Amino acid sequence: MKHSELLSIIIPFHNEQEVISECQQRLSAAVNAIDMQVEILYVNDGSKDETLTILLDLMQQDKRIKVIDLSRNFGKEAAMTAGLDQAQGDAVVIIDADLQDPPELIAEMVSTWRSGFDVVYAKRTQRKGESFVKKATARLFYKLINKISDHEIPENVGDFRLMSRQAVDALNQVRERKRFMKGLFAWIGFSQTAIEYSRDPRLAGETSWNYRKLTKFAIEGISSFTQEPLRLATYMGFITALGAFGLGMYFIIKTLIFGELIQGFPTLITVILFFSGVQLLSIGILGEYIGHMFIESKQRPLYFIKKTYSAKSDD
Repeated sequence: MKHSELLSIIIPFHNEQEVISECQQRLSAAVNAIDMQVEILYVNDGSKDETLTILLDLMQQDKRIKVIDLSRNFGKEAAMTAGLDQAQGDAVVIIDADLQDPPELIAEMVSTWRSGFDVVYAKRTQRKGESFVKKATARLFYKLINKISDHEIPENVGDFRLMSRQAVDALNQVRERKRFMKGLFAWIGFSQTAIEYSRDPRLAGETSWNYRKLTKFAIEGISSFTQEPLRLATYMGFITALGAFGLGMYFIIKTLIFGELIQGFPTLITVILFFSGVQLLSIGILGEYIGHMFIESKQRPLYFIKKTYSAKSDD
């Protein structure tokens, strides 16, 4: 007999037709062993392939499935938010569709949650199928953001986690548009703990997270979660201004004592290029934060739901 508590599982999808059936098969087997009522929320984030059709077919086979079809591709952060807004569970799990994160770990997450933790996140001990460059840049990113941020973000931790109802309700109150979910998961606080696992290679298909998108994601994560880059621009401005003053005094004293012939072109060009670079970097940092303010000021919705499907009724 199933426990009266409800477990919600959120899986965002974007062009994942190759993995959907296997994902549902493994997920269903994993949750069948858990003594809770279960709802499975598949969020279709503007897929262009047969993802939605396959999800609707699976929904007819498993009455626990609910499909949230977004009006277009809003991005994974917004898709997760849509799932969190719709989830009704006493505990809520977020997991990717590509099966790099094993659904079989959910039972251990539930057990850890029942022992008194509000957030149980999965920490990777190995990252199979990922290049050395990707693992090295990810490590560098988390070391950097934890160095400059007031809130520590666990390293080698993705979106795969379980959250209590209280933690989800708290997270749903945060409606900022530029969403860095890994930072927000840490920012809300509550009692959190990790369980370790070895991450598998992607089951099929190609990830949409290329290095250009990952770089953009890193910049947005840093600029939306800490103001240290603004302080860095201030420090750089102060140091370069101090250096310029010292250099200016040097040339004045040198000219007064020794005179000055027409020379020093390389020095002049070097100084000009250096100060120009510092100015452009500082303007770029300011631009990132002004851009965030611009997006937030418009107060646009985070996403639009085109239609919600469930085996019981179509909303």
